Amino acid sequence: MPAAKAGIIPPSQIPRSALPDPITSGDPLAEPLSARIPVAPLRPSACPGLLRIVPALDGGICRIKLPGGVITAGQAFAVADAAEHSAGGVIEATNRGNVQIRGIGADHEGLITTLLEAGLGPKNPASDDVRNLMLSPTAGVDPEQLFDVRPLAAQLLNTLETHPRFHELSPKFAVSLDGAEGVAMLEHPHDLWLSALNVEDETLLGFGLAGCPATGSPLAAVSLDAGHDLVVAVLELFLEHARPDQTRMRHLLADMPADQFLAQLSERLPHSVRHDQKVTTWRRSPIRLNAHIGFYPQRHPDFTSVGAVVPLGRLNPSMLRSAATLAVELGDGTVAMTPWQSLMLRNVRTENGSRAVDGLRKAGLLCDADQALSQVIACTGSAACGKGLADTKADALQLAACLQREGVSQAVHLSGCDRSCAAAHVAPITLLAVSAGRYDLYFRHAEQPGFGELRGRDLTIEAVGALLTADSRSNTDD
Repeated sequence: MPAAKAGIIPPSQIPRSALPDPITSGDPLAEPLSARIPVAPLRPSACPGLLRIVPALDGGICRIKLPGGVITAGQAFAVADAAEHSAGGVIEATNRGNVQIRGIGADHEGLITTLLEAGLGPKNPASDDVRNLMLSPTAGVDPEQLFDVRPLAAQLLNTLETHPRFHELSPKFAVSLDGAEGVAMLEHPHDLWLSALNVEDETLLGFGLAGCPATGSPLAAVSLDAGHDLVVAVLELFLEHARPDQTRMRHLLADMPADQFLAQLSERLPHSVRHDQKVTTWRRSPIRLNAHIGFYPQRHPDFTSVGAVVPLGRLNPSMLRSAATLAVELGDGTVAMTPWQSLMLRNVRTENGSRAVDGLRKAGLLCDADQALSQVIACTGSAACGKGLADTKADALQLAACLQREGVSQAVHLSGCDRSCAAAHVAPITLLAVSAGRYDLYFRHAEQPGFGELRGRDLTIEAVGALLTADSRSNTDD
């Protein structure tokens, strides 16, 4: 291992006892490594996992699913080491609150071993694909939450990993658990979403199928103590009725109406299910825009969370090590990855908040929502993806520089093809590549399908910058 850089704590000096994981329970390192290495080939899939490295133009991709989006400082050092020693040094923050390593060379076994030894693998190799449970990065510490979702999340993750039938789920089948936090991704569609709500002075868990709380109301609701049984029953019912080609909840609902699904679900649950008007007309309160960037208050007034955007979703090992070091020195020893391709340090004493921001900025992260680059996301693009029609990362940097000069900061998504890999939901503004350096421009519109309303065809980045600048000024000037 290379000598430690100034200001960086070597992983050997980080006490594991000081790095609690608020989601998982037990010690994954207590298991022998051989118990966590697959003994049989995993099922074919185009989705990368920790145990399945998928090829791309720039090398292999390994996706590491983090429980609740949380990674300990020691684990972050292990990811940085793996990216440095077995790959090209590119670490990506994903839009599901995970991380992935790109550019992996021939040493797949060495990289996987490093990650497993850090406790980043599944309890059961067959469960690696199905650990798709999204939480708020401020779960447990958020002043707006109605309940702490972390104990339920730990129970659900354990069930997903240990229930063999659930290993049949698609790697894309996903669940979200929303405790009404002020920092929450509400727009990503999920196969099953759960949101805490207050009805008649009681906190319930509303749930919906094949959608999201930003645009939908609950199908029904159960008590908080019924949350685990509810998720298990939904997944079992899905697997019983879905054909092999129906890998997502929306596919099943095309044949089986939601009301019919709910009726069968109610019959098998030992808990009462509420689907009266007070539940089915409830709507989730929107969150504050860019709440994941900069300072965010916690329930305890002496502590704060500090968020920083990963530029275009890409970290290098030094950036990740710096964030992990700050987490140990100023926070709780963990880094929370977010669905906005950013990260948060939590449980930072309020008087240390400015030190945390300064440290994150020095590491190359973006802590100000007014920075144009903090609002821009881009897929891998043609530089590393065979389907990409343009070098979206390079074009995104050019566009961000143009917008910054004009004092404009807008949420923009650059996609190299129509698969929209960088954004799980439709962004306010989408640039869809049509050829190298040229894009169709879309503005999200509630009544328009896909990316929204087409506002320009075959535009250069300079032309897009001019249009977005003009649009921004026309929307803000009297």
